[in-house]
Amino acid sequence: MKIVIVSGSLPDGMDRLLSAARSEGVRNMDLLQAQWTSGEQRFDRDGAALFAAHEGEELVAVGGVTPQTGLAEPAMRMRRFYVHPAHRRVGHGRALARAAMRRGFEQAPLLTCNARATALAAPFWESLGFEPVRMPDITHICRRR
Repeated sequence: MKIVIVSGSLPDGMDRLLSAARSEGVRNMDLLQAQWTSGEQRFDRDGAALFAAHEGEELVAVGGVTPQTGLAEPAMRMRRFYVHPAHRRVGHGRALARAAMRRGFEQAPLLTCNARATALAAPFWESLGFEPVRMPDITHICRRR
């Protein structure tokens, strides 16, 4: 598996991820595409980055990190993570999340995420050291150790 930072345009193979996410009722890939197309969120400012994971030439997962606003301390937010169902439970999502976490911790001592997208999200983030919290639009945080 190869993980790269996305720049310029969304990676080839996004249609496959979009279709799979829609079939599962997951909206975040549609949001990623819409915000990228509009220029609202390109993951290209203030330490942000969008990562793509490829197995051979096939795009299998994406996810990124952006600045988190509205908190009393500097933080980065994990966002728009999605692993194609055929590539789950083999380490792709974990490797992608760790790459984004490294980038996030280079920018701030606190990472946040919203793990409400699917029932699999909260246990996944918790396995990576995130702890549940009760905050508007934030379900989990992780502090640099």
